[in-house]
Formats: sequence, structure tokens, C-alpha cells
Amino acid sequence: MRSPCDVMPASARRFGSKPALVTAARTLSYAELDDASNRVAAALIARGVQPAECVSLYAQNRWEWIVAYHGVLKAGAVVNPLNVMLTPPEVAFVVGDCEAVAVIGSPDRIAPLQEIRAQMPSLRELICFDAPPPGAVAFDELLERPVAAPPQPAIAPESLCSIGYTSGTTGHPKGAMQSHRAVLLNCALTATMHCRSAADTMVTALPAAHVYGNVAINGMFLAGGTVVLMERFEAGAALELIERHRATLFEGVPTMYAGLLSDPDLATRDLGSLTRTTVGGQTMPIATIVEWEQRSGAPLLELWGMTEIAGLGSTHALHAPNVHGSIGVSLPGIELQIGSLEQPGKVEPVGTPGELMVRGPIVMDGYHGKPEATAEVLGADGWLRTGDVARVDESGHYFVVDRAKDMIITAGYNVYPAEIERVIATHPAVSMVAVGRQADAVKGELARAYVVLRPGASVAEEEIVEHCRPQLAAYKLPRSVRFVELLPTTSSGKIMRRELSTLD
Repeated sequence: MRSPCDVMPASARRFGSKPALVTAARTLSYAELDDASNRVAAALIARGVQPAECVSLYAQNRWEWIVAYHGVLKAGAVVNPLNVMLTPPEVAFVVGDCEAVAVIGSPDRIAPLQEIRAQMPSLRELICFDAPPPGAVAFDELLERPVAAPPQPAIAPESLCSIGYTSGTTGHPKGAMQSHRAVLLNCALTATMHCRSAADTMVTALPAAHVYGNVAINGMFLAGGTVVLMERFEAGAALELIERHRATLFEGVPTMYAGLLSDPDLATRDLGSLTRTTVGGQTMPIATIVEWEQRSGAPLLELWGMTEIAGLGSTHALHAPNVHGSIGVSLPGIELQIGSLEQPGKVEPVGTPGELMVRGPIVMDGYHGKPEATAEVLGADGWLRTGDVARVDESGHYFVVDRAKDMIITAGYNVYPAEIERVIATHPAVSMVAVGRQADAVKGELARAYVVLRPGASVAEEEIVEHCRPQLAAYKLPRSVRFVELLPTTSSGKIMRRELSTLD
């Protein structure tokens, strides 16, 4: 197996009629997924899509997205997975930047693009999953195309597989170029660390367009398990699906677990089928990890990853000691180290925080069309600077302190929001918490906590601050607390700290 486009044919030969993908609209076997993606590949080739040309996918989770993903790769084209939260002008920038020749998606996303089509000169096709708007092509037309023989493009492992764009917190987003080898390896190594097998059923609402979602879904296809894919996360529905399908895995981000723990149906749902669960995307309070493990009876395996490495870089092996609060150890064959924040080239010793760095075959080839931006994070020696502050202990377990860009500087002291969040999350009234910064004329910046309470809970601002006092130095204490109903999140459920000020 040399490429992600080999996954579906190989699994179809092994597992045939076994259910591969379950959605609210349709269940497909491995054979059906393979056949449908072959049809899409053949249709794209017939419509003029050339090897190495880029095709964008723009929709919420649905079975057609998965078919389109594998169809694009089987055609020898490059996948550009689009975040569904992007606006049409933002999509126009990405499509133009990667020179996509087609966008495949849902009508609510495709119709607005028709109005700004002139801004995307490379675009030749708009393909719609449901009834297409004028000027677009129905995805069903691609599925109806007969296939005499599966497309067999010559794909080298080092050739370009996908271009995934960063969130673009400053300026325009950048497209991380990933090889077929990197994507396949990340799926395979993750499946190995978590001991996925054909006996597994996974429930997830992780976006298929996100690297975490991609690895979770295709890692399961690689092992022959069944993926129960939610269109979007809703806690009660997730609990019901776990119970109904006797799921062995649930994969999500911290906000999803907070939602599950706060759901009124949790106590009545049977979660006994779960054998392990995973969490990534952001740091998670140990108190929440412990509560979930007690409620579910399954270990919660933390992990760390990013767009620039096609998914995960570290996690816990299922049968190894589960060190709470740690993102685990590096994936097999992948190197991690802690670089100095002040002295480039220096490696920090055990226990000293610094910038987390990663090297190995999963690291991106660079940012598309941006050699200067690439050189800023990717050295000639292969080490990728991640922007995460972390430390490592004597056993080789890594601990993320926080994102360097989220650090708050109070009177010259460094304050990490995640450290405050972990303490506030232990308060029994708190469901979710995020910490942002507020300007201060004297100290420069102060920490402000934004708290979502559990249903029926009540607590005063002063109580939250006093709860932190025994566990945090005085300069780290949140100087104010805002109680809110929701926290701003990305499409994958990660909290957007940069948007917290909009809640004031």
C-alpha cells in the first residue's frame, strides 16, 4: 500500500459487504464505498480533471464527502478539504491559491460560490451533492457513470496528496502540502497506536475536512472497522449512537466531552461497549478526563497533532500507561524535541518548557507558494516548529503547556491560559471554560475567564477566583469572570480564544 487511494480497494477486497460507513442518510459497505469512489474518479477524469490538479471539498460531514475524497485521490488529483466555516470570499482565496479546478460540496455552500465564480479563474466545475443550482453539476451524475475498470493512476508516495489550509489567525491562511506517504503513514501509525481492528465501531462528529477527522476515519477504514459519522456534534445524539451501535470508540475534542458530561441523558445511556476514547485539538483538564473515564468506563487517550503534519504527532499507545495531562509519546518513527524559545538551535532539557518541534515523514513539504513562510517554521534539518509550548519528562511523555501565541504577559510574567482553564474546570459548577486576555493600563494584560455553567448550576464570579487562589500564583489568577451560554468554536469544536473578546 503506497497511497491513501489504496485504502478503499484493499479494504473492499478484505471486508466486502461489511458496513464501512454509517450516516443518518445512508449506510455503505466497503464494496459500495469502493465502487462509488471509482465512479467519481472515472467521471472526474472524463470531465477533464488531470493528475496533480486540485479539487476542493466543501460540505459538512456526509457520505458523499467521503466518496468524493477517495474519488478525487483515485483520479490522481489533489484534495483540498475546505473548512465549512469559511465564507465565500475566504473560499475564493483558497481556491485561487491552490488553483482548484473544481469544488464539490453541498448546495448551501455551492450556490454562493456561483455568484463569485469570476474571482476563481482556475475553477472549471461546481459539483453539488443535492439538487444543483444553475450552472452546477449534480454529484449523482458522477455516481451514475459506469466503470469498466477502476482508475489506476501512477501515484508516487512522495507526490502531492492534499493541501490543507491553516486557520489563518493572522492574514491569509497557508496551504500545508502533504504527500501521499505522509497521509497514509499518519492513518496507519495512529491506527496502530490505538489498536484499531475490524471488530471496532467508531462514533465521531470530527469534521472529515480536518486532519484529526481524516486520520480517525481513514485509520478505521484501514483496519476494517465501521465509522458512524455524525453530520455535526450534538451530545444527546452522540450518546444514543454509542449505545445503539455498541461503539467501541468515540473520538472528539474537549468541548465535545464537556457536552457529553453535561448532557441530562448521560446517566441513563449504556456506554459499556466503549473500550477507548480519544481527545485532541486542545489541552484538556485532568479533572474532565477523570470524570469521563469514571462515567464511561473507558480510557481517554490524549493526542496532539496539526495540519502541518497531516494529523497526529503524538498519542498514547492503548496498552501503555495512560499519563493524564500528557499528549503521550511520539508516533513510531517520528521525532519530537523541545527547542529553546530564546536561543534557536538549543534543545531544552527534561522538564524545561520550550517550543515543541517535530521531524519525520509526516511533516509537510511546505506551504503552497510560500517559500518564505515555509522557511520560518521548517528548517533545512527537517525540524518543524509547531508554535506550541511544551515540556518532556524522563519517560518521554510530552506535556503541552499552551499555544505560544495565546500566552498572556502580566507585569512581565508569562501566564498560560490553559493552566488557568485546567484549574477552573475542576469547579463542580463549570461545564466549559476558556481564558482570554484583557488590556490593562498598569500590567499590560490580565487574564479573563469565560465560563459556561452546568445545567442548573449557579456560582458567583468571586467564587471562581477564590477556587483558583490555592492552586495558582497571584499573578496567574483571573482578574474577571464572564458567564456565557456558549464559547466560540471552530468547525472541529476547538475553542477560538481570539474570538472571546466578542463575548464582552
